[in-house]
Amino acid sequence: MIDPQTDLKQLEARHTSGVYGKRDLMIVRGAGARVWDEAGKAYIDCAAGIGVANIGHCHPTLVQALSEQANTLLTCPEMFYNNQRATLLARLSEKLPDGLERIFLCNSGTEAVEAAIKFARASTGKPGVVAAMRGFHGRTLGSLSATHNKEYRQPFVPLVPGFSHVPYDNIERLEAALTDETAAVILEIVQGESGVRPGSPEYFQAVRQMCDERGILLIIDEVQTGFGRTGCWFACEHARIIPDLLALGKSIAGGVPMGAVALGPKVMELKPGMHGSTFGGNPLACAAALAVLDIYKQEDLVTKARESGAYLLEQLAEIDSPLVREVRGLGLMAGMELRVRVHPLIDALTERGVIALLAGSTVLRLLPPLAISRSDLDTVVTAIGDSLATLEQEANA
Repeated sequence: MIDPQTDLKQLEARHTSGVYGKRDLMIVRGAGARVWDEAGKAYIDCAAGIGVANIGHCHPTLVQALSEQANTLLTCPEMFYNNQRATLLARLSEKLPDGLERIFLCNSGTEAVEAAIKFARASTGKPGVVAAMRGFHGRTLGSLSATHNKEYRQPFVPLVPGFSHVPYDNIERLEAALTDETAAVILEIVQGESGVRPGSPEYFQAVRQMCDERGILLIIDEVQTGFGRTGCWFACEHARIIPDLLALGKSIAGGVPMGAVALGPKVMELKPGMHGSTFGGNPLACAAALAVLDIYKQEDLVTKARESGAYLLEQLAEIDSPLVREVRGLGLMAGMELRVRVHPLIDALTERGVIALLAGSTVLRLLPPLAISRSDLDTVVTAIGDSLATLEQEANA
């Protein structure tokens, strides 16, 4: 029994693994675009679970779907058919780019990337995977091998062999890295973790053509950019390309852990036992994902993300501060690169009731729920402007 007077922050700090850098904030409740701490203070949530809560927190439609499914059936492995899974697979395939009709369901984005890499190697019979510098694809061993950040990689070397990295948005360097042993190229349409860096449509179109010519499969990682985040259902629509494998996760089930890989016609017909997941495609997650699709349709969230994202980027660009180097983004995926370290700005925003993310040491990253109101966005922009002004004054004092 835990004493009611126990400091729960200290309790968590004592027993947690230690792999997470903790902010001095305990979140206990959420609704829409807001979360509350244990003292009852509200915050506009521009982290959204690192891009998970696209529909907002505790959406009533999702809560009801989870409650009903929890009272019906929680688990059912894919050795059996299931009504929720079958319905989700059919409805999700309707939203996917043309030709991506088969779907492997799992539990997270990193698992989706792992599966995509395995399927690409099995389909081509080749081991090589070319990824981009500054890219982030996950932390399990295969996806970590595709991830570029040395801080994430170094403690676990040697990683999976066969991976190489080239500069992002540079077609010449990519072409030079491709060999007869290359199974796949894996890229993000927007590099989120490295500072919200969109690639050019021309680059991705050239990559698509090059892969087609050389018999190489193209994996697009949309774990963070999928499901409307960039103002299209999937960010590859901006680039006007269709990948061979599309890795999904984060927001797919509104906060319930879920991932997926959509497979195109160039991916081999997979055989039973080649891959699997105990919890993948479980009825609870599938019911959640179905509710999420309903919410997107009812609230037109993809359009809202496109329009609100354009508004947010315009407002951020108007902030007049010598501390700001650049504003960039796509849809409601915004990054503000500073000329100073971003941590003090994150702390200042928290004091003003705004939760934000960093992306590297100098980039402020905003991933609010897609249904966030314009008034909340105005509040966020004002808080950023005021915080920057305060930091400038402190630096000049």
